[in-house]
Amino acid sequence: MMEELNEQTTYPLDSERVYYSMDFLTLDTDEGEKTLRVGSWLNFDPVRIHQMIVKEKVLQVDQFEVMNPLMSKLRRADPEYYKRIMGLNVTIDFPGYPGGILAKIPFEDEPITFYKWWRKGKHEDKVYLSPLNIFRLFQKVSLMDPKVMLKKDIEYVKNFGPGSKLS
Repeated sequence: MMEELNEQTTYPLDSERVYYSMDFLTLDTDEGEKTLRVGSWLNFDPVRIHQMIVKEKVLQVDQFEVMNPLMSKLRRADPEYYKRIMGLNVTIDFPGYPGGILAKIPFEDEPITFYKWWRKGKHEDKVYLSPLNIFRLFQKVSLMDPKVMLKKDIEYVKNFGPGSKLS
């Protein structure tokens, strides 16, 4: 029997429960409390739902029924947020590889080629690198072939010492 939504019923978040796309959930919004099916929340506010799952860890969802569609919705709804959360796990077109490949593969296996593509090839908008990963990349390249690096990137590596923040 299909559960019907009526105006008075609320479905507060239960952090112990695993939610599926057809389950109702009531959350506070700018317009007040709103009750939607979890699948509808993915369309209404995908970034918030993702943050509740991953950052706040207060919402548990079914991987196949909720998380996979959520990632697809995020890619379209907020490309910048999607790129940031994916980091090196984003799929890119990279020279020498047929079709799309995870950015972390050339980042790890071919740091010099990745550096040239990402930094000098002006593809910084395609892959978000955290400050730590920028440092790791620049450091690897500076040890392997510093001649390919931009002067400012060599300085960036030199300026990191004890007490620097890499997060």
